[in-house]
Formats: sequence, structure tokens, C-alpha cells
Amino acid sequence: MAAVREALPASLSLQFCGMPFASPIVLLSGCVGFGEEYTRVEGFSNRDCGAVVLKGTTGKARLGNPPHRVYETSQGMLNAIGLQNPGAAHVVDAILPTLDFTETRFIANVSGSTIDEYVEVVRRFDDSAIDAMEINISCPNVKEGGVQFGNYPDMSARVVAACRAVTKKPLITKLSPNQTDIRENARLCIEAGSDGLAVINTVMGMAIDAESRRPVIGNIQGGLSGPAIKPIALLKVHQVHEIAKKHAVPIIGQGGITTATDALEFLIAGATAVGIGTALFYDPHVCLAINSGIARYLGRHGIANVADLVGTLDTSRPASGH
Repeated sequence: MAAVREALPASLSLQFCGMPFASPIVLLSGCVGFGEEYTRVEGFSNRDCGAVVLKGTTGKARLGNPPHRVYETSQGMLNAIGLQNPGAAHVVDAILPTLDFTETRFIANVSGSTIDEYVEVVRRFDDSAIDAMEINISCPNVKEGGVQFGNYPDMSARVVAACRAVTKKPLITKLSPNQTDIRENARLCIEAGSDGLAVINTVMGMAIDAESRRPVIGNIQGGLSGPAIKPIALLKVHQVHEIAKKHAVPIIGQGGITTATDALEFLIAGATAVGIGTALFYDPHVCLAINSGIARYLGRHGIANVADLVGTLDTSRPASGH
């Protein structure tokens, strides 16, 4: 007989854009396929996280970029998948019905090359069981769309406004770190109707094979993720929180989180939830350890609920011993 899985501590539960999350952990787009990627791993369960963000989806199917698409770097990983996906109609009609919506919340990742394509995909998901949508305006590894929208605040706001007009489901805008002023972008996206923000997407980077003097990644450039970008992501979350808290807009903080301490730092900086991605590739059970570590921290500090930790950073003086 299979062991009964223990319920997550009540102290880890929270509300994000009106959705109940059992844990502050969000499994990030591109890292868990369409919700089934790790379900074959013994001991893994979507119930250990508050939400799962599905793989980036476009209007029509895409084959993605030429290889190589993934390359391990020091303390990180470069990827340039190129939004390979079967198209929105297939995801809605064939994939969503296979997901167990009693386990966790499922969030679609909406991508496109034009504003009209974003609207088309949002319309598809609006007429589905999906809980919310993440607007991916900041993908650094496609040649059109992606960065074209995410690095220009006015363009970002136009995409959000167009998507907002065709759905009442929660919209979470994924912000790029590869821009001049992420705070201005966040402000305009909120004013355009974004209910939440995901901070940050991957950082633009590349790798070179010195012997052949050729780029390793087929797309030449790709998105850098993993522990190497954590300090960048933490700062961006802190900066965006200054804007988001004025509008009571929650943030998914993401970028290099591999431990409970990493997650706690993002929560303290202003994230309501924390995204786990690259860490899953080498430890599919990392969510269990992070949940346990957060719960122990809350108990040790006498904090009743994880939501009470959000945005509690004391910037009046540096920590002692550093």
C-alpha cells in the first residue's frame, strides 16, 4: 500500500492573484513540460508546489531553434529552445484535460511574435480550465517577439492591455532583466492590467567553443539561468516590489533558487511566491527540501504564515558579520 502523503503545513499557504496556493513554490515554465515532465519520478508530486507554469505556447506549433539548445555553464545553464510547442489548440484540447486540477494551480505561458498572436493564444486559454496566464514578453532566445516586446516598457504595456481586453482570468507578466529600467516596465504593465508579475526571466548570454571558434548554442545567444543569476534576480525583485506594493500586485521571484535560504531571501525582498526551475534538473525533489526549510524558518522566528515574511527587508543597515 502506498504511503499517505503528508499535507503541506498551513503556514505555507497563501493567496496569489486570488488563487489559493498550498505552497509559495511555483514550478517555472520550460522546466516541467506541460505539467507531466517529472510525474514519472518516484516521490515527485505537483502537490508540493502552489502552481505549475506550463511550457511556453504560441498560436501555431513551433519546432524551435536548431541545436545545440542547452549548455551547462559555471553555476548556471544556457538555453535557447526557441519556444518549441504543439500550438495553443493542441494544448487546450489534448493536454489540459489530462491534468489533475485538484493537485495544484496550472498557469499557461502565453508567447507570440505579434500582439495579435498573444491575443489569439489568450482567447484560447480563456475558454479552458486553466487557472491563470503568464504573459511571456521577455524570452531572450527567439528571433522575433520575446525581447522585442519585453525590453521596451511601452510595448510591454500594449501587449498586456491587448491580453487584458480578452480575458478575466489572472494575468501575470514575466519581466525581462535585459532592460534599462525594470521598475518603469513593471509600473506600465500594472497600469495596463497585469494582476501579477514574474521577476525575472533569464539573463541574455552566450558560450563559445574556443577550438572551433564557433558559438556553442545554435541560436548564438540564449537565456542564462541558475545560481549565477541569483544576485541579479534578487535586486530586480526588490526594485519591482517598490512599485508593486503600491498597487497590491504580487510577485513570483525567480532566478537561481536552489535552497530554502535562497527562497527566503526572495520572499524577504518582496516576492509573494518563488519560482523553481534549473534546480529541478539535478534534484527533482528540491521542492520538498525548500518547503521544509521555509516551514522551519517560520517556526523558529515565530511567524504564523509565509505571507507575513513578504517584503520585510530592513535596508537601514547591513547584516552583522558581512
